[in-house]
Amino acid sequence: MGWKNRPTQELTKRGIDEKRNGGEEEWKKIRVVVRTETGKYKMSKQINSGVFVAGLGVISAIGNDIGETLAAFRSGRPGMGPVSHLDTVHRQIPVAEVKLSNEELALRADDSRGVSRTALLSMIAARAALEDAAIKNQSSLRTGFVSANTVGGMDKSERFLQDFFVDSGRGRLREVVRHECGSITEWVADRLAIRDHITTISTACSSSANALFYGARLIRHGLLDLVVAGGTDALTKFTLNGFNTLMILDPQFCRPFDEDRAGLNLGEGAGYVVLVSERVAESVEVYCRLSGFCNANDAYHQTASSPEGTGSFLAMKGALERGGLQPSAIDYINLHGTGTQNNDIAEATAIKRVFDPRYPPMSSTKSFTGHTLGASGGIEAVFSVLSIRHGIVYPNLRFSKPMNGFSFVPETRFLENQEIRHVLSNSFGFGGNCSSLIFSKL
Repeated sequence: MGWKNRPTQELTKRGIDEKRNGGEEEWKKIRVVVRTETGKYKMSKQINSGVFVAGLGVISAIGNDIGETLAAFRSGRPGMGPVSHLDTVHRQIPVAEVKLSNEELALRADDSRGVSRTALLSMIAARAALEDAAIKNQSSLRTGFVSANTVGGMDKSERFLQDFFVDSGRGRLREVVRHECGSITEWVADRLAIRDHITTISTACSSSANALFYGARLIRHGLLDLVVAGGTDALTKFTLNGFNTLMILDPQFCRPFDEDRAGLNLGEGAGYVVLVSERVAESVEVYCRLSGFCNANDAYHQTASSPEGTGSFLAMKGALERGGLQPSAIDYINLHGTGTQNNDIAEATAIKRVFDPRYPPMSSTKSFTGHTLGASGGIEAVFSVLSIRHGIVYPNLRFSKPMNGFSFVPETRFLENQEIRHVLSNSFGFGGNCSSLIFSKL
């Protein structure tokens, strides 16, 4: 029996049964009326407190929109390659750049004022998310924009300083006006006519996961009806030079969770979801729920994760508890999986602590997109929702040798027609700032 013909009563019962097996209390009052032709869901008015995903927008090295992104996953086509747009002396280091110049991005973002690449990426993905949500009465809703980034307008500042250091009378000051992270968020919010709440999150690699976390809390506490949440980051000299100095860049394409991994590949992009309240979800189509989220910090080191994976463990455990789920309920894990020695061993240790002996399919999509830093949690939130929407598990590219001491390995095939009910997405940042999100099917 297809979704369109399945009785509401059967779906309601399924929700109650999932509660008995570790599902959230909210399931008791959720009724799915119909799965529409778009693949989203129309909700009845019997919805308890919850946060729902109504729209998606993404741009990265593997695609300028959702269609191109899914095509890249299906064909196993990664986004890494030689440096093309970034002006750097380190041209031998592979990166995952968005395949559009600043001029091409500006055309897509309808901008003619030469703002930073970070802002352009953000504008394109955030606007796409709102268009996908197609909420007709948005102007009447309390709307917020919670956006993450770590580099701000650094690309423009670098151009200014290049001239300024040669001659202090040279350089265009307008190129440093939007240097700091918050100015990127404010520029995009202004273009999207979002006024009620604007916040920037910058917690390293967990930044945009925390943006979703914070946006969900604003909705759950009744402060906002709709939040565009996610993040953006562009490649800059500062970023590439910094990670190169840390000696954690792989000179080849990265190999997450492989015993012989040698580091990460930096990437760029932006990813946003439109989160809505239960009241808004009654009148629009939604993809799924953001059912669990948690942030934890092991306070172990400025850049390294603890060997025991304490922060990672606490984040996953807390997200499961928030969602009222047992580890066995998770059908797919979108790993943080950077490909560095430290991250992968810490994350694997934490996964073993949470899931042993039953491990769900898992993979690192950074084997496609590279590590997009402050944008990664938002981009991978979009991937997680698409996993539920299409019943897919993404492949972990270039994996060949299991890590010593672990009985599980990442999935290396692109799997379709899977029953994906709950997806766990991990984002772990410098300073031990670890966040996990859980997306759940309706």
